[in-house]
Amino acid sequence: MLDNAEPDAVICLGCVIQGETRHFDFICDSVANGIMTLGLEYNTPVIFGVLTPNDMQQAVDRAGGKHGNKGVEAAVTALKMIALQYELETEE
Repeated sequence: MLDNAEPDAVICLGCVIQGETRHFDFICDSVANGIMTLGLEYNTPVIFGVLTPNDMQQAVDRAGGKHGNKGVEAAVTALKMIALQYELETEE
């Protein structure tokens, strides 16, 4: 996608719920590294909006429940990063 388009930002949303094996650790680490690499490689804000809860209730609470909406927080972060990148580019 980033090769063919020039988005102002990318928001990566997802959820990895802790299981009984160590797969959770490997998956979360790979997802975080992949998202970071995309942002660095394409000089585009790539926002980490991936929940890593211990159980389904924590996921629900963070996806619009009692702990707010992490998707909305990711969108706000994307807008702030777009504004910052624009500001930095216009100063050059």
